[in-house]
Amino acid sequence: MKAEMLLEMVHSRRPFSLRLSDGSLIPVPHPEFILITQDGNTAVVNTAGGHIKIVDVNLVIALETNGHRTGSRRSGRR
Repeated sequence: MKAEMLLEMVHSRRPFSLRLSDGSLIPVPHPEFILITQDGNTAVVNTAGGHIKIVDVNLVIALETNGHRTGSRRSGRR
């Protein structure tokens, strides 16, 4: 996934989830719960219970909102 697509979703101010290449889903209940590094390669998601998940953006295959997927498989890989 390209970081630009992820940033667009963050700027939409809607809840969404990251679908990773291993099939796992990481919910982002509000854009304030995610930080994308300046180089766009890493995302840090604040999850339930105050934990964080550090994600390689290249492993994000789709962004999901209300059950709809956005993105493509590995097309934006850097």
